[in-house]
Amino acid sequence: MRIFLIGFMGSGKTTLGKQLAKKLGYQFVDQDTLIEERLKMSVGDIFATYGESCFRTEERDVLLSFETSINLVISTGGGTPCFFDNIGIMNNLGCSIYLKADPKTLANRLKNSQNTRPLIRGKSKQELFEYISEKLFEREPFYNQATISIQAINLTVADIILVLNESLKLPSKT
Repeated sequence: MRIFLIGFMGSGKTTLGKQLAKKLGYQFVDQDTLIEERLKMSVGDIFATYGESCFRTEERDVLLSFETSINLVISTGGGTPCFFDNIGIMNNLGCSIYLKADPKTLANRLKNSQNTRPLIRGKSKQELFEYISEKLFEREPFYNQATISIQAINLTVADIILVLNESLKLPSKT
């Protein structure tokens, strides 16, 4: 089984993904880290040097590389489901879980990591909130195509496993 965690940056994909993979006995993969390893530069440098379209192409290539892997929890980039037919690919390869959070929560979570996230670097608190609100509005039609949607506020791995078990009838490893 491949489990793709999707949602806006700051929704908890990496943090919860690592915990979920450990609990299920799966391998954890961070899509952005794989891209950084492939191109031997940070996401910020990829954006600055090659632009967003290069990054989005790399995202898709990495996504397709999961086709032969099993027992993975994949933390995707926040924009991954919104380009090409990536959400369809994820749903065909496994289960996608949308970690849903409101703009205020996301802005609070992201305010201290702006320097490491190229799309929000240098934004004031108000600009950050407005950017998140706008992008979330644009991306929600893609995020809402996920196999499962779950509120990311106060979300635990146990909550995710419960929803997975109910939705997909997974064997329990808890």
